[in-house]
Amino acid sequence: MALKAKNRRIQSSSNKRARKSKFQADVAPAEDRTIRLLKEELQLSSNTDFLSDALALFGWAVSERKLGNKIISESVSGERRVLVFPRLERVAPDGALRRVEIQWTKRELESLAKLVSVPEANQPTEALIRAMRD
Repeated sequence: MALKAKNRRIQSSSNKRARKSKFQADVAPAEDRTIRLLKEELQLSSNTDFLSDALALFGWAVSERKLGNKIISESVSGERRVLVFPRLERVAPDGALRRVEIQWTKRELESLAKLVSVPEANQPTEALIRAMRD
């Protein structure tokens, strides 16, 4: 009897190996078109291939931001653009986040305080809009 129980445990543990799981997503029609176009452009025949590649790319991006690295696109002419993706910033170390210090004058602080202390309004005032542009 003990032998049978042991054999069953061995068989059931081998059946517990990594099982493929199903993934289903409800996407808006525009996103569905985008997925189809990308699959066609990348010559991917299945949603599984698309998702696997997307996961690999996203996983790499997450690991790079965790290290504090920026993800940059560089054109042929040398123009560089930094990827701005708020969800990736959640994993970036605090030290990697850019800090800006503004040296406010007393007059500027008083003016800003006056602008933002107006009772709740539905729309920002023209003065606040001008102040934010400067």
